[in-house]
Amino acid sequence: MEAGRDRHFPQRLSLFDLDNTLIAGDSDYGWAQFLIEAGVLDADLYERRNAGFFADYKAGTLDIHAFLDFQLRPLAEHEPSQLLAWRARFVAEKIVPILLPKARAVVGQRLAAGDLVAVVTATNSFIARPIAELYGISHLVATEPETIGGRFTGRTTGESCFREGKLHRVGDWLAAMDGSLSDFAESWFYSDSHNDLALLSAVTHPVAIDPDPVLQEHAGARGWPVLTWRVAPNE
Repeated sequence: MEAGRDRHFPQRLSLFDLDNTLIAGDSDYGWAQFLIEAGVLDADLYERRNAGFFADYKAGTLDIHAFLDFQLRPLAEHEPSQLLAWRARFVAEKIVPILLPKARAVVGQRLAAGDLVAVVTATNSFIARPIAELYGISHLVATEPETIGGRFTGRTTGESCFREGKLHRVGDWLAAMDGSLSDFAESWFYSDSHNDLALLSAVTHPVAIDPDPVLQEHAGARGWPVLTWRVAPNE
């Protein structure tokens, strides 16, 4: 297909990372901390491991399989109705306060312009979907937790949506609609993390949002835009 020729695809694709891009924090880390505060998880064990995984993520050394085993285990250990109740509290108490008005404005502009808009995140879809919906985004490309008989198993289905996996998963998502990145005259991806360099390098317009030091250096060397969506104290 040529860009803009297939009526199923607009001229522009706009992709947004979730953690520390659309929100001023990390939802994966925050979810585990929320469960610790709620007394669901053992504080001594989980707080130490949660902090360790978060440090590994920032350093670019995260073992995604070990992390997902850790992160998805609580989903398998509790009834879906209880998980939904905890998630509602988590979103209201921990996520809503860290939504970013500047991010909401950009997303709103892209949706109003008729872009194909999606959140692309390593965070599992159980946590990520209600956050994407707060921004009015219906398309979500995320790590997918497996369910059998309506309950989570603690495992994932398909490739994790992390590092090169993000690029692969976006390709699979578009292929399911009989498309590809090359079908768009413009493709944009907004992210804070060097872990997203594979997808950032594949789009026509990569944008670094409040980037980590590695992404900051990479973006500067390549002339990528570097923006902040955090509100300054005097704003």
